[in-house]
Amino acid sequence: MENGKKVEGNASKVNILKLKSEALSVRIMKMDFYLKKQTDCPSSISNQILRSGTSICANIAESFNAESKSDFIHKLSVALKEADETLSWAKNIKACYNVNQEAFTTLLDDINEIRYILIASIKTSKQNIAKATKDVLS
Repeated sequence: MENGKKVEGNASKVNILKLKSEALSVRIMKMDFYLKKQTDCPSSISNQILRSGTSICANIAESFNAESKSDFIHKLSVALKEADETLSWAKNIKACYNVNQEAFTTLLDDINEIRYILIASIKTSKQNIAKATKDVLS
């Protein structure tokens, strides 16, 4: 239960996802400050990863107040798209600008971990909907 509502899929995965996305969002905000103050990375690029990276957490948070099972899956799917975009920006920044390579490697690992949890949560939720539909029709 979250905010009085049943959370779809594996609740422990979703709670871990929420915590990890919040930590990633904070890390992305700190990274944005670092990129703007200590690197030659243009703010137009750091703003892109800031937007997509913090959107992951926002969409996951919105999923806890989804209006339906389909809406829950949709919000997690949007979070996954934002995670994919964030991963792309992080790879490009790591390759193109003078940044702490080790820090960016662990950032890539964190983003990928969230992606894998999102993929599993979406898959589980879709299977639960299919099973419920099958049970109703049986």
